[in-house]
Amino acid sequence: MNIKAENINITLEKNNILKDINIEVDNKEVVGIIGPNGSGKSTFLKCIYRVLKPSDGAILLDKVDIKDMTVKESSKRLAVLSQHNNYNFDFTVKDIVLMGRSPHKRFMERDNKEDYAIVNDALKKVEMLEFKDRCFQSLSGGEQQRVAIARAIVNEPKLLLCDEPTGNLDPDMSMEIMQVLEEINKSCGTTIIMATHDKDIVNRMKKEVIVLKDGHLVKHVEKGEYEE
Repeated sequence: MNIKAENINITLEKNNILKDINIEVDNKEVVGIIGPNGSGKSTFLKCIYRVLKPSDGAILLDKVDIKDMTVKESSKRLAVLSQHNNYNFDFTVKDIVLMGRSPHKRFMERDNKEDYAIVNDALKKVEMLEFKDRCFQSLSGGEQQRVAIARAIVNEPKLLLCDEPTGNLDPDMSMEIMQVLEEINKSCGTTIIMATHDKDIVNRMKKEVIVLKDGHLVKHVEKGEYEE
């Protein structure tokens, strides 16, 4: 999927959070967005997955303005992976991953044989199939994040938005999660945009890193060349 942001501005509580952001990510790329806290990384991702609405500008998914899509239409095209995965109930791994199929279901439609096959395939991709009947809360942080990736990819998205997906993990586990995401990009052809603070993660990006500061896009950096 090609993603293009044109002159994105967003103002929240009279604060101009994003200022004339222009970014284009080509199909099947893995691109990082980095910057200090408050730079606008998460805000930009939220504009793409429609939690926030830009004050000005447009976001195009494969040349179609998201404003011209229903929420259900856009939710079928993209998925979100965040840092935290908190649930108020004691779900099994299988139950968590099945939640990712909701954009493809009608209201109150039951899960079917195809859904379970897709879930098993996703869990196999993240090496968590043998855990499918385990309680999600019993898993380690890295295992939970693998399950969260499986939940995202059962949506069969063309775009995966990752918001600090390794922020609460140790360096070794962060590298493992990045390797899983790289394999998803390779095997599924999923475009990935990742906001992160991790310099080691950033320098693994296949193409480039986009640096934000104070709501501005300040530079593009070629892969492996990011310096703080």
